[in-house]
Amino acid sequence: MYHLALKMLFADRAKYIMLVSGLTFAALLMTQQAAVFFGILDWTNGNLKNMRAQIWVVDPKVEQANEIKPMRDTDVSRVRTVPGVAWAVPMYWSVQQARLQDGTFKPIQLVGIDSTTMVGQPGNIIAGKLEDLRLPNTVMIDDLAVERLSRGRAKTIGIGDTFEINDKEARIVGICKTEKSFFGYPYVFTTYDQALQFAPKVRKMLSFILAHPAPGWTAEQAVIQIKKQTGLGAFTEGQFSVSTVLWFFRNTGIPMSFGTTILLGFIVGVAIAGQTFYSFILENLRHIGALKAMGASDWMLTRMVLLQSFTVGLIGYGIGIGLTVLFGLAVLKKGMPPFALPYQLPLFTFVVIMFICAFAAVLGILRIRKLEPAIVFRG
Repeated sequence: MYHLALKMLFADRAKYIMLVSGLTFAALLMTQQAAVFFGILDWTNGNLKNMRAQIWVVDPKVEQANEIKPMRDTDVSRVRTVPGVAWAVPMYWSVQQARLQDGTFKPIQLVGIDSTTMVGQPGNIIAGKLEDLRLPNTVMIDDLAVERLSRGRAKTIGIGDTFEINDKEARIVGICKTEKSFFGYPYVFTTYDQALQFAPKVRKMLSFILAHPAPGWTAEQAVIQIKKQTGLGAFTEGQFSVSTVLWFFRNTGIPMSFGTTILLGFIVGVAIAGQTFYSFILENLRHIGALKAMGASDWMLTRMVLLQSFTVGLIGYGIGIGLTVLFGLAVLKKGMPPFALPYQLPLFTFVVIMFICAFAAVLGILRIRKLEPAIVFRG
């Protein structure tokens, strides 16, 4: 009987192709849009991934990792005196303009790390030595900066080459790999003191304070103590990541935009699968009536319909996820748009597609249960 159910399904080519196409489109649209959305959220935490620290101390009004409200240099000493803090170092971060050889300007993310401890350093250095940043007017650039700053040059920019940051010469002593950030600008690392020389002078220059909990203290306990004693804002790395994501949910239209598209994919899947499968059942009522007349129970016919529905669901889901992966491989080579596909996302899509198939099958099952076997003897 199951073989007969599949034979009935594949025999109606038009309905079969429409069902698979609708479910493929739904799976592709929901998964691809959600993957791009997760990629954007991943980019919002780029600073946290590229400048690792257990504790981030900021101005009390700062809510997310891409927001800068400068603090006083004396705040570093205040944090160092807090019980539960082993050490604290300053960090500078801002978007600056780099002058290329052809005279054009490109925005960069200038990061100034502590010259003694090198806390906040890039995690994946592929050329050069970090210690060379202690030399005058030196920087370490990431792979995206290599691409952007090489424009207008006869050869790719590399170690030993120079460029200008705000009319000040910067000499490259290293190259690293970094995670993309929300702004999409390349990272340029230097020491904190040199970053202050590259950047325009303002009254407050301190962007972040990176700290570490003392032995016997957790990062969460140290954060509470810092807030209580200094009045500054403080986060663990995990707390700062969550706060950043929540800020984008509350203050941007990005979640609503992608959520609407994902919902549209679900609605399209329900509409196409439900209508097409119900039409398929109506066109095969005589055959189903014949099976009932020969003694097939409603439960047997129900299992046949579920088999048909979940078969097209699995095929459509597989094609949709396959197309999503191909899309992801294509965009990852270009770096745009952002794309992240955690295993939970295809699993969620699978559950949704199976729900759509179950809904479509229920429509057919309800019609079959009302069917009289005598329909086979009617004209």
